[in-house]
Amino acid sequence: MTQAEFQNLIDKHSQTLEEMKATAHALHASVNQMYDKVHPYGVHLDMVAESVSQYGHLVCADEQDVLPLFFGAYFHDSIEDARQTYNDVTRLASRWMDKEQAYMAAEIVYALTNDKGRTRAERAGENYYRGIRETPYAPFVKLADRLANITYSCSNGNELNTYMKAVYKQELPHFLEGINAHSEDGRMALPQVMVNQIFAQIS
Repeated sequence: MTQAEFQNLIDKHSQTLEEMKATAHALHASVNQMYDKVHPYGVHLDMVAESVSQYGHLVCADEQDVLPLFFGAYFHDSIEDARQTYNDVTRLASRWMDKEQAYMAAEIVYALTNDKGRTRAERAGENYYRGIRETPYAPFVKLADRLANITYSCSNGNELNTYMKAVYKQELPHFLEGINAHSEDGRMALPQVMVNQIFAQIS
């Protein structure tokens, strides 16, 4: 799919995408979740969705997949951070999508939900990465999530962001290999332009 074709689909579904965005913002606000302790969490969600807007054409196989892709961007932390269950997420997706699309959307969110664990490494262990590698579009949305976090951490110099930049840099080789499905299925791809952006900022 070309970038122009993908943009046309974004324009076609713009009203639905705005509703999706507003719902995701409100959901995270309802649990008082913040980003970097100063911003509404929607700031992060919008950054992830922006990467989907810019690079989604590189992975999107069909118009039917556009809404699930953006839903994954806006709701990827909803189980982990906003007290939603898998069934809650499926019901949310069903507001805007048919049954097959809602299933795809919920699976992306589920794949990006950390496992139970006492440490960062335990929460993002092999089982977590396997789930991402086995779920269409989950590697792409996870890469967009990490790109958003790295971009923010590299442009905001407080103590926490300086620390997280170092964490992301240390994790990067393992992270990229962990989400790489090594598949010929374009829906599992990791666009090189996004990987290059990460390396350019974190080096």
